[in-house]
Amino acid sequence: MNFKKYSKVAVGGTFDKFHDGHKKLLSTAFEIGEKVEIGVTSDAFGGLKGDIDSCEERIGNLKSFFVDKSNFVVIPLDDAYGTTIYDSEFDAIVVSEETEPTAVEINEIRVSKGMKPIDIVVVSFVLAYDGNPISSTRIRRGEINQNGNIIE
Repeated sequence: MNFKKYSKVAVGGTFDKFHDGHKKLLSTAFEIGEKVEIGVTSDAFGGLKGDIDSCEERIGNLKSFFVDKSNFVVIPLDDAYGTTIYDSEFDAIVVSEETEPTAVEINEIRVSKGMKPIDIVVVSFVLAYDGNPISSTRIRRGEINQNGNIIE
């Protein structure tokens, strides 16, 4: 990829049933960012999606994936925006196709506060073997596993 390096990049999500789509999203953030802030939905906020793993377990999965990295911080998210709407050091945000509208909202809020908008880097979905996106919801339903293999 030919992305420029950003000094501080935001990426966030629920990261339940940690899967290949999450890995692609996070890997992109590390490719383009010198520092990465990973927001993970809190138990209260993430719980709105239904029966998900605890915030502690989800953060543990992230840290295991990045055991070789030290240029990141993980913070809990109690809303869809996290620190992006008041931290002027962010240069970019990495989002999925599904969450791009939230990044647009973040920039609208930033501009309304007199802050500079941040670049939005959209990562395409990782498809399961049936051609549909890998998602935590599909994994919870027992349709696919974390790598997109169909469960018979």
